[in-house]
Amino acid sequence: MSSELSLNKKIISCYFIIAALVIIVAVLIFGKACTVSFVDGNAWRKLGEKQVKPNIKVPATRGNIYSDNYELMATTESRYRLYLDFWAEGISPDTLKKYVKPLSIELNKMFPQKSASYYENHIMRGWNMREQTANQIKRGNKNAKKNREYRLLTHDVNYIQWKTIREMPYFEKGIYKSGLYKKEFVTRTKPYGTLASRTIGDIYGEFDKGGKNGLECHYDSLLRGEEGTSTRRKVNGRFIDVIDMRPINGKDIISTINIDIQDITEKALLSKLKEIDAESGTAVVMETATGEIKAITNMGRIREGVWGETKNYAVSDLSEPGSTFKVVSMMVALEDEAIHPEDSVDTENGVVQIAGQTLKDHNANRGGYGMITAAKSIRYSSNIGVARLIMRAYGDNPGRFVDGIRKIGFQKDMNLEIPGYGVPRIRHPKDTNVQYWSKSTLPWMSFGYETQIPPIYTLTFFNAIANNGKLIKPIFVKEIQENGKVIERKKAPIVNEKICSSKTLSAIRQMLDDVVNTKDGTGKPAYSDKVRIAGKTGTAQLSQGSSGYRAEGLSHQVSFCGYFPSDNPKYSMIVVIRKPRNGPPSGGWMCGSVFKSIAEEVYAKNMIYTEKTFPVDTIHPVLPAVKNGLKESSLLALRNLDIEYNEEQSGAKWITSNSEEDRLLLKGRDFSDKTIPDVKGMGAKDAIYVLENLGLKVHISGKGSVNSQSISPGNKVNKGQTITLLLK
Repeated sequence: MSSELSLNKKIISCYFIIAALVIIVAVLIFGKACTVSFVDGNAWRKLGEKQVKPNIKVPATRGNIYSDNYELMATTESRYRLYLDFWAEGISPDTLKKYVKPLSIELNKMFPQKSASYYENHIMRGWNMREQTANQIKRGNKNAKKNREYRLLTHDVNYIQWKTIREMPYFEKGIYKSGLYKKEFVTRTKPYGTLASRTIGDIYGEFDKGGKNGLECHYDSLLRGEEGTSTRRKVNGRFIDVIDMRPINGKDIISTINIDIQDITEKALLSKLKEIDAESGTAVVMETATGEIKAITNMGRIREGVWGETKNYAVSDLSEPGSTFKVVSMMVALEDEAIHPEDSVDTENGVVQIAGQTLKDHNANRGGYGMITAAKSIRYSSNIGVARLIMRAYGDNPGRFVDGIRKIGFQKDMNLEIPGYGVPRIRHPKDTNVQYWSKSTLPWMSFGYETQIPPIYTLTFFNAIANNGKLIKPIFVKEIQENGKVIERKKAPIVNEKICSSKTLSAIRQMLDDVVNTKDGTGKPAYSDKVRIAGKTGTAQLSQGSSGYRAEGLSHQVSFCGYFPSDNPKYSMIVVIRKPRNGPPSGGWMCGSVFKSIAEEVYAKNMIYTEKTFPVDTIHPVLPAVKNGLKESSLLALRNLDIEYNEEQSGAKWITSNSEEDRLLLKGRDFSDKTIPDVKGMGAKDAIYVLENLGLKVHISGKGSVNSQSISPGNKVNKGQTITLLLK
């Protein structure tokens, strides 16, 4: 019994000792916590703040701009700037010296602009600078600083090049043993270079400032997306970024530009500018029924013999249009029944006095046209004929003439999608802000002076003639997409349902047809035996500022505007050239020939024929090539084209395609959200949709279907990683 009591006393004593120790430890911990919180708290909090950097902006990926058939015209591309950190802990000078020669040889193979010896000397120069700095630090030089950013190359590289470089001799050892590392920069690239460059637009050098001009500016809020935020934390001596709010990538813009038509247009205009050595030129192709701008090129002389896209003349150039405006005057007078196509007008010998000023026709040196009809005043582009007809009809009431012009819709601001566009300036005698209206204003206005009209407005008017009188706003964007899905389809707004009566329209169309397709029409150079063209020439003297229209140093703007095929118009087009140096200024010869060249090639490439034009080939039936991609879209196309196919795994969302005798074999496929999919054979649109939905950044090079991908199928998906696709 006594032994049990002794044991219990020992247990109780141990318990109290342990309890006392626990209490002492607790008191010490509490005391330390108080010291940390209240005495050293500020110091620790400051130290903690240095380890965490919150609210770091995570930029969104800017949306792409595509052509009308989904070819990339502007995209965001990652570029990499390469550095060597010779102070990296694992660098061995012996290893560096051993590998520097084979490394330099590989760099020379990739970038032959510099020799292998250059790369070797450059790298060793960086190492020697590191050694010199190290010696200075040992000697106590406080001004000596470690340079951890020795530039390897003078230029930036793309992802494919970076991937190859990091696998070169010595660099393959990794960042800690070789010192090689990169800094990523985001740039905006245009795969098609100058094609429609000013219309597609540019962004500012500081990427986050967004669009500077063109569609990049107008649709900046959609393209830029919404940036996210992250917190940078120091873990094991290295900073890592933890995403707090993911960025929302920008939406994609599907433009109306057709790459083939754009290429044809640019080449034809540039060829003529070189031939006649003109200061600048613009050409715009518009789809008649939809108002979609299929091509727009604006070339200005950069230096002697070199032209490039410097300004969007088509939408911003406010200038006197010249004789293309005679069609507007004729339409107004015909609609008012103030004149008729067969009315006579005397142009005399090509030189007359009107309102105290001398007015000449272009053939005055050949005796003029004499007595002609109103219709022929358009065919021959007679200044005198049109001026006298309009004076006869509206001399007592010029305001009625301008009212007729405005009734067409010329004066309306069409709110174009290109920032900096101009709006026509057409004076009215009753305008409160009109500076001066003289007796010569009306006759000179009738043939294209005393007004200022951007080329695209003139084109819109001629397009309305081709479009059975319906004046529609030209548009540059047809769709807005988000993650491959259409969220908005654009349709050209109607500016004026009917610019004139059917009777007037028929008379005007006949006049425009005669300009090109009769032997004595001024538009004869635009005549084609392949596609029937209708249109009007224009030649305008350019004002010399305060000196007016002096003969000395006179310069001209020439143009041709019309549509084709004239019997069933598919496209309208305007060509304008300013200040040609070689040859007499002529809207027909200079611009009409460009119009003809573009029209013939566009006509041939687009095959504007009926199905009956070609016999059915029953001997060599050809199955179309179907890209791998979204099943729904492929089936829709095949059904509309009445093409037979066999389908396997009908429940799948995506398909691959193979030919099987006289029909197509479609096989279903699914993608994992954990591994990189095989997107070879897909079009750019489908491939981007699949990969971006997995959280990857996609860079595309080339055109066609995906031929190769930088990350092999089956690899683990790392969100935010960049994958490069090569299209062929």
